[in-house]
Amino acid sequence: MSNHECVECGAVLSLPQELLPNEILPCPECGAELEVVALEPIRLALAPEVEEDWGE
Repeated sequence: MSNHECVECGAVLSLPQELLPNEILPCPECGAELEVVALEPIRLALAPEVEEDWGE
């Protein structure tokens, strides 16, 4: 496991060794959904909100 900070609240996160690009991880402190945007080095960003298209 490696440690990184939540981009929303700054909490220290323990990340699993095996991460996938675009994987979504929840922050245990604030509940923010974080997306793995890069692996070398590991970078996290807030996951985009899923928008409803209402069939359009």
